[in-house]
Amino acid sequence: MKKIIVSLLCSSLLVATSCVNGLDDYNVDQKNAINVPSETLFTGAVKNLTDALTSASVNSNNYRFYVQHWTSTQYLDEPRYNMTSRLIPQNMWQSLYRDVLMDLNEAKRLLMEDDLIQESIKNNQLAQLEIMEVYAWSVLLNTFGDVPYTQALDPENSLPVYDDAQTTYNAILGRLNDALSMITPEEEGYTGGDLLYAGDMEKWIKFGNSLKLKLAMVIADVDPAQAKTLVEAAAPHVFTSNADNATHPYLSAQPNNNPVSNSVTGPYSSREDYVAANTLVDVMNDLNDPRRVQYFTQVGGSYKGGVYGYPNSYSDFSTVSAKVADPTNEGLLLDYSEVSFLLAEALERGFAVGGNAESHYNNAITSSITYWGGTSAQASTYLAQPSVAYSSAAGDWKDVIGTQKWIALYNRGYDAWLEWRRLDAPNLQPPAVEGASALVIPQRLIYPINEQTLNGANRSSAAAAIGGDSSDTPLWWKGD
Repeated sequence: MKKIIVSLLCSSLLVATSCVNGLDDYNVDQKNAINVPSETLFTGAVKNLTDALTSASVNSNNYRFYVQHWTSTQYLDEPRYNMTSRLIPQNMWQSLYRDVLMDLNEAKRLLMEDDLIQESIKNNQLAQLEIMEVYAWSVLLNTFGDVPYTQALDPENSLPVYDDAQTTYNAILGRLNDALSMITPEEEGYTGGDLLYAGDMEKWIKFGNSLKLKLAMVIADVDPAQAKTLVEAAAPHVFTSNADNATHPYLSAQPNNNPVSNSVTGPYSSREDYVAANTLVDVMNDLNDPRRVQYFTQVGGSYKGGVYGYPNSYSDFSTVSAKVADPTNEGLLLDYSEVSFLLAEALERGFAVGGNAESHYNNAITSSITYWGGTSAQASTYLAQPSVAYSSAAGDWKDVIGTQKWIALYNRGYDAWLEWRRLDAPNLQPPAVEGASALVIPQRLIYPINEQTLNGANRSSAAAAIGGDSSDTPLWWKGD
């Protein structure tokens, strides 16, 4: 019997070793793909970008706290703006560079090497890649300030310099214009892998121009001439209804579910960390806003927000609605409501975009209410209130547009934070913590901690260039 076993073992060993040519063959991963198509990388990058901006994880995305849409029940570091107790900046930085930009860059390389694809289709696909890359770069720039750009995405360079944010911003605006000029709308782009528009390049033209409108308005206070030129060129080609919205679908099963559902009570989590902030709920209660039922749960038949920046009992306050917590709730990258608010603002700044500020403002609010599940009649009733109507709401145009945009951008924390920093509206105040230094609502994320050790000299130079690596350092486009 022992001889038979030894013989079988020897035979097995011979079979196993006969399948390889050398020791390197043992390092081949038999389960994961070695070659990934360009379209697959594009799909993954768009999903990763949407996930990063949609996530409610306190380890990476705390924008909902900064704009006081949500507050916490017991963990107070995040709504009190502590960025070092967790790896918040590092996780966002890594998501955008590694999981989004690197994939888009590799997808572009593979696409350029494909000599068999029709030129017009290739150009359309390159345009899709460029538009999404510009979007991702804009998030980095508008989150951190100066970041690595010209030397980034090079695996051979582990110490990339940080580029001037304004120079980089102008560069990506130029890239966006170039991308739009490449599109042949009659031809397709990425199709099955395009989860936003299924290869409909007419939609991509609208999306790209709506993004151009948005990015141009960011610089309107510091470079009004360039902003005016870009806005007026984009305005005829932007979103015209909710049907144009850049929405990313999510599925009910992990890992393709809406990432919010990983952090709130529901099928994938039993956590009770978040409640609606009284800052937002009180304003919406005062305005009898019809979106409350879509945004929040009720407590005792009413909507009640927890005190922002202080401990709150989960059961005593409104929290996220079933719609927001639904694993299949779609992610929003850009929508018609946001575009309409931008057009209203453009007119107030004297830019020639057609229509009048009030009509665009009304369209923005109406499209937000109907997108969330309300009716046009509810929107009309809401707009008829003197405290909402464009001609009678309190404050100047920045206050009126800024407050309503802040409400409409609920559950889109990054975008709400960007607009709040630009318009200084509404008048948000940090929590006043007894016995502690005065808090300041963040104007930016600090640079990742690992940059101090891995790329210390370049990070230090960047920090000095922007006025200090502090969360209260305003970005270059803030103006006076």
